Amino acid sequence: MCIRIARNKDLNRIKDLLQQVNNVHAEGRPDIFIKDKQKYTEAEILDQLQDKTKVIFVYTNENDVTLGYAFCQIKEYKNINNIHPHKSLYVDDLCVDEKYRRQHIGQALLEYVEKYARNNNFYSIELNVWECNSSAKAFYERMGMNVLKIGMEKIIKK
Repeated sequence: MCIRIARNKDLNRIKDLLQQVNNVHAEGRPDIFIKDKQKYTEAEILDQLQDKTKVIFVYTNENDVTLGYAFCQIKEYKNINNIHPHKSLYVDDLCVDEKYRRQHIGQALLEYVEKYARNNNFYSIELNVWECNSSAKAFYERMGMNVLKIGMEKIIKK
């Protein structure tokens, strides 16, 4: 088992996992998410693998098969009048293959992200979690994350 930066050869497994996490969201919010789709196209994933402001970490088994990932983005807060300059590592998406959940893979990925952030002088790690995804919320809280802000909505068109 190891965690490493994703490579082009991980593309198909990443696409599979993107669909899995999308379907969790589609189950919780079918009014927003389309079942059996994925957040990023193949071209967008390949672009992210080359983008220096983004990094995708993958958790692989002994056969180098991707069992989970963490998509991360560097967010720099600078030249904002009322905010201290700092940089944050934003976890854009985290998924563990549904067949391998509850085996501490997500924990290992998030701990790796934290180590990467510490080693690269980030102020914080940020992420968003959908209200309908109670298991993810509980996981992030167990991992020591706290609510930063709350997004709210009022649906006006049904």
